[in-house]
Amino acid sequence: MNTWVRIVRRREFTVFILIVILSIIFAVSTDRFLSISNISNLLSQLAGVAIAAIGMTMVIITGGIDVSVGSTLGLACVVSGSLLMIQAPFLLVLLATLGTGLAVGLLNGVIVAYGRVPPIITTLGMMNMVRALVFQALGGRWISGIPPEVRTIGLGKWLQIPLAMWVAGALIVVFSYFLSYRPLGRSVYAVGNNPEAARVSGVNLKTTLLFVYGLTGALAGFAGLINVGRTGIVQTNNGMGFELDVIAAVVLGGTSILGGRGTIVGSLLGALLVAIIKNGMILLNIPALTEGVIIGALIIISVLIDLVRGRGVR
Repeated sequence: MNTWVRIVRRREFTVFILIVILSIIFAVSTDRFLSISNISNLLSQLAGVAIAAIGMTMVIITGGIDVSVGSTLGLACVVSGSLLMIQAPFLLVLLATLGTGLAVGLLNGVIVAYGRVPPIITTLGMMNMVRALVFQALGGRWISGIPPEVRTIGLGKWLQIPLAMWVAGALIVVFSYFLSYRPLGRSVYAVGNNPEAARVSGVNLKTTLLFVYGLTGALAGFAGLINVGRTGIVQTNNGMGFELDVIAAVVLGGTSILGGRGTIVGSLLGALLVAIIKNGMILLNIPALTEGVIIGALIIISVLIDLVRGRGVR
């Protein structure tokens, strides 16, 4: 009985119930919501956010934040799109895209860990610099006409489920295990709970921060490759607003903005909740402003809950 009480009290359970309720509402409101094509489309759009949310979860658990993931995705789109246009080997495209994201993430990590610049300031500056680089690289033009045969990561399916979602699921399993059972994963929680106590107990704070920011950048880069594979177009505005979706997914999924608490599975549920809200409202022709109000309200409520818990109020 105690186990069930603990489960019901977890934020993940609340988010799961919201997902079920909204799915029922949208399924009753429109026949298209539960169609195979719509579900496949929803999962395709969900994959990139879910993958980037893995890294963002770890960053926020340490007490930080990364608002540059949208710009990082945009830069990765430019790199992967350019290589796919010349039909470069997929392994080269993958490594170049991951490397691009990793470089941006590590630069964030170095500034936060060694420069001790607050994460919000560091990543906000990086967001603007990388976005300017995207504009400069494209010169106001688009990359379009990428051959479908080299866009398997975005267009491919297995058992009617997008390949990108299978990859996202595998990464979620791997990094959930990593956070729960590996020493570096436990260090992520230790840094978020009490950095000084973590340092005294032998945790290398700088290494931990470099890891979480580097990983977040690499995963945002991979999400960029998925985006290009799915749409076949690279634009200067690729990734704009992406960081908000990722942060919303992580916060709604129960990761505390105060650090020290959160799960990747919770972030996946948060990403699914955001995706269902957006998808259902599009199908019902509800204005995008309403969507923003709902998601924004949910984020504020989640943050308030964290703040109340952080003050010891139950």
